[in-house]
Amino acid sequence: MVHRVKRNSPPVDTTDPAYLESLLQFARELGLDRVGVTDASPLSRARVAIDDRKARGLSDTMGFTYRNPSRSTDPNTAVEGARSIIVAARSYHSDQPDHPGGMVARVARYAQDDHYTPLRQALQKIALRLRADGYRAVVFADENNLVDREVAYRAGLGWFGKNANILLPGAGSFFSLGSIVTTAVLAPAAQPAPDGCGTCRACFDECPTQAIVADGVIDARRCLAWLVQKSGIFPREFRVALGDRLYGCDDCQTSCPPTVRLHSRHQARIAPVAGPGAFVDVIELLNSSNESLLEKFGSWYLAERDPRWLRRNALIILGNIAPVNNFAENNSVMSPVEQLLRRYLGDIDPMLRLHAVWAAVRLGRRDLVESLAVDADESVRDEYSQIESIPVRTVAS
Repeated sequence: MVHRVKRNSPPVDTTDPAYLESLLQFARELGLDRVGVTDASPLSRARVAIDDRKARGLSDTMGFTYRNPSRSTDPNTAVEGARSIIVAARSYHSDQPDHPGGMVARVARYAQDDHYTPLRQALQKIALRLRADGYRAVVFADENNLVDREVAYRAGLGWFGKNANILLPGAGSFFSLGSIVTTAVLAPAAQPAPDGCGTCRACFDECPTQAIVADGVIDARRCLAWLVQKSGIFPREFRVALGDRLYGCDDCQTSCPPTVRLHSRHQARIAPVAGPGAFVDVIELLNSSNESLLEKFGSWYLAERDPRWLRRNALIILGNIAPVNNFAENNSVMSPVEQLLRRYLGDIDPMLRLHAVWAAVRLGRRDLVESLAVDADESVRDEYSQIESIPVRTVAS
């Protein structure tokens, strides 16, 4: 969609350095942590990278900016006559609470609250000012229209880390990015930020699935942050590595020295919209209705807006974290864990049944799954055929 506005008076001269400085100061007053400018020429470097990742299968089935690279790497497809892009970063760092105990799943920092709503609101105020001064200006944040990391790099906000995140000098990577594509001519950053990774390979070493395959290159087929969002059967080889992660994975960021050393200086200056928080009760999630799950987790990307993918993740987590002795407390009372396993082993959805098979066997309850050897669904029978390879947990694990 091409955005246009009508002008009733001559536009303000935005090439005056004082105009740009006043705009950047306004952005800072709105609570944005870093702001920069780049021109609106095609993102040729990003296009080459996207085409390469797709050709090598590294992007897996991801959509997002991979879906239509002709659009996501050319700002003029969204705003006709675009000349400049204002790029902003807003911190989503927060002090993490202690683990509450019990059977809870972890949520990555960026997904604990809704950080994009306040970012968009700030960018909209800047866009309104540009429109009032006679220019088209459209906000993009967490959308498929623009490769946000590439424009952030070109605007001088940071460098591409080996973990493929944008690392802001003196601040690290716990930032949400957003942009304004405008027809106003603004002076771009003189040059990108210099690389600050050097010989460090901390993110390579800490990635639980070895998803970083080269500097700045992620194999999405191995990346937990993508796999928890992807629809379908969760790959068997990465279920143990998932651990207690319900949504997202921060390991390549929490291991990054610039982020670890500097993020505490950059608490969010504008409050987020409250979200699910850092921990989610697994038992409660698996007992919740579709409606309540969408209400609680609706700000997350869920394939087809279907909560079954959250339940799939939660079943794997149940297998990874539930106490292996948390079963029949006496001859007549069944524990919540066993109740859930039995319930999901009999679920109408074969995708959930097969993940329940894995969870039950992982917890040492092979006796619960024997009847599924002759399940009506081929995918469930296939899962059952693999149970010998499931690493069974012990009381000590």
